[in-house]
Amino acid sequence: MRNVRLAEVDALPVAVLPIATVYPPDYLLGWHEHRRAQFLYAATGTMLVETEHGAWTVPGERAVLVPPDTRHQVRMFDVETNSLYIDPAAVPWWPAACQVVEVASLLRELLLAASDIDPRGGLNSRDEVLLELILQETSRLSEVPLHVPIPEAAPLAGLCRRYLADPDLAVDNRVWAREAGMSERTFTRRFREEVGMSPAAWRSRARLLAAIPLLRHQSVTNVAARLGYATPAAFSYAFTRAFQSSPSSLRLRAS
Repeated sequence: MRNVRLAEVDALPVAVLPIATVYPPDYLLGWHEHRRAQFLYAATGTMLVETEHGAWTVPGERAVLVPPDTRHQVRMFDVETNSLYIDPAAVPWWPAACQVVEVASLLRELLLAASDIDPRGGLNSRDEVLLELILQETSRLSEVPLHVPIPEAAPLAGLCRRYLADPDLAVDNRVWAREAGMSERTFTRRFREEVGMSPAAWRSRARLLAAIPLLRHQSVTNVAARLGYATPAAFSYAFTRAFQSSPSSLRLRAS
């Protein structure tokens, strides 16, 4: 199915609903949730997925696994998706939190073929085999660490979400502590307790994640300068160390 709203087909008595969608540039799919697990694959572009507990960046030709009944929002940068909405009973192994995963060439082709399936007219034997094979392949995926946690405490979460939307090199712990109404020492301790890393380390990782959508249209050199790195080599080293992929390789997928 293509460009079909989930609500129109959610009640169909099938375990897997394949829906392909083309989104306008820089489109925000606001906060929502669905009872089915979602396999959200970016055939093109880059997606930024947020939940109450974290933020995930999904370059082209990768996917994010969204658990059922998980409130989330997605910003789409020139994205075409191939989604699967799956009855939770069919995927008991599904993760309890979002995960970005690698998508191999076989699964990409299966997702493309599945977009032509329309369960509203019933499933033939080929459709059933194709969807079952897709489920088998989704159970073998490898996670990639393209995310940052978000604190639960409201003042800390607000600071993090604003930073994700607009990373600012001028922000430091003193600025954040003042905005949160805490001493710098108390702020730093609470932040580390909630997310398991220092505020400075969190901001550094968030800036690296912000590089991924920028790499769609800018060179590694330009992105490195924009994010405040002294050299492209320093940026590439930090990026590869954080995400186990070079910025040049993700640039190809994000474009």
